[in-house]
Amino acid sequence: MSTDASAVYADLPLTLSEAGTGRPVLVLHGGGGPATVAGLAHHLSRTAHTITPVHPGWDGTHRPAWLTGIDDLALAYLHTLRERRLSDVLVVGSSLGGWTAAEMALRDTGGVITGLVLIDAVGVRVDTEPITDFFALDARGVAEHSWHDPDRYHLDPADIPVEELARRQANMATMRVLAGDPYMHDPALLSRLGQIQVPALLLWGESDRVVTPAYGAVYADAFGDGRLEVIPKAGHLPQIEQPDATFALIDEYLRRTSSPSRQR
Repeated sequence: MSTDASAVYADLPLTLSEAGTGRPVLVLHGGGGPATVAGLAHHLSRTAHTITPVHPGWDGTHRPAWLTGIDDLALAYLHTLRERRLSDVLVVGSSLGGWTAAEMALRDTGGVITGLVLIDAVGVRVDTEPITDFFALDARGVAEHSWHDPDRYHLDPADIPVEELARRQANMATMRVLAGDPYMHDPALLSRLGQIQVPALLLWGESDRVVTPAYGAVYADAFGDGRLEVIPKAGHLPQIEQPDATFALIDEYLRRTSSPSRQR
């Protein structure tokens, strides 16, 4: 950007939760909001310094008029990392957050980001595995596509308190602005992922019908150093349905990719 970055982001007061010490880990939620990664962030805070933002426009937070795409969000988070003078940052993103993480890594000219974990991420176009149109699904359809055990997680909108329903609808409206057109992807992203050489771990629920494991396999193969792990008995949010298996894979990745200076 040609203008001063601090001036550009002056109207973006981010809502952040921080915990723990150690390697910085930026945890990015998906369309379901920060609650979908709260357990993951809590787990990671035992061994790392977790930073968990609320995406602007989610849960009643302010979204400035200029923030209209995932690329804008990626640049805003990169600015935040640089402003805090963080280094050796691992970015963990779920769904929409995974897409944001990939866009951040592409734009990270300073080498701030040294690791990526994408959990059932959207963001690329795979012709043989189209992304489900989430906006067209009713509540039952959302459950069927998102969960390995839809009966356990399905909520009838009639049983949801009015305030909670309004929060969810506002979150969906923000998601439409940021990722609605083109729907849930950057047409150029897949072909550019090979430029990213930091190790990327992609975790996928075997029962995800929003973006299938086959979609995840193409995504992982496009990275310069990508690896796919499929998690049994999980859907689009394995960190909620199968937390132990998901956390174990991320913990192993952290051990494998942490620098010797951080391990001392």
